[in-house]
Amino acid sequence: MRILGIDPGFATIGFGLVAADRGQTRMAAYGAITTPAGLPLSRRLYQIGTDMEDLIGRLKPDVISIEELFFNTNITTGIAVAHGRGVLLYAAEKCGIPLYEYTPSQVKLAVTGYGKAEKRQVMDMTRRLLKLEKVPRPDDAADALALALCHARSVTSRLPQKDVPETI
Repeated sequence: MRILGIDPGFATIGFGLVAADRGQTRMAAYGAITTPAGLPLSRRLYQIGTDMEDLIGRLKPDVISIEELFFNTNITTGIAVAHGRGVLLYAAEKCGIPLYEYTPSQVKLAVTGYGKAEKRQVMDMTRRLLKLEKVPRPDDAADALALALCHARSVTSRLPQKDVPETI
């Protein structure tokens, strides 16, 4: 199964593709979609959608794993990220790719075994689990790989899952 993890945003959108087979995962690709700061938000959103559709066409994932929004203190940035996330959800649906959403705590738990792990712990465990020499950069790409790992671990779990078809 090819799992495309997406770390949503509007300036930088991280992506990470992992191949998961019988409990084994390997990194296939990672990087970021970026939009220039000087563009109006509407133009940035259009570019995100176009780039995401191109990325899906190139990488051909079986599923997409995306982070649920977590609002910190800056509500203005959170709203812009929510707009970007909406475009990403639309692109996945338009391309017919099943989409699974995970909270930051679910990702931390799946990757480190502790739902309140620090960001650096998640990044280091992502590196270790995927047998990479160093943590992927930018951070958004590392976060996206962690999201893909989260889905890989969730879908292979023997625990009952909601929203995950039994045939996977």
